[in-house]
Amino acid sequence: MATIVSQSELVRKAAAYLAEQRTLRPEVSLSTLLDEAGMRFNLTPLDAAALERLFQNQQDNPQ
Repeated sequence: MATIVSQSELVRKAAAYLAEQRTLRPEVSLSTLLDEAGMRFNLTPLDAAALERLFQNQQDNPQ
């Protein structure tokens, strides 16, 4: 039986996946990882764009 997962939970899981993959595979572009996350977590285009901005800002302003 399929379990329904809220869209916000999918976005959180996608963000965690992206953070992990950026560490494990730094040679892979952000756009490729976003495509993978979009397919894996069924992200909407708006969700993918928000994650792209988040990770782009992190890349531009490392802490």
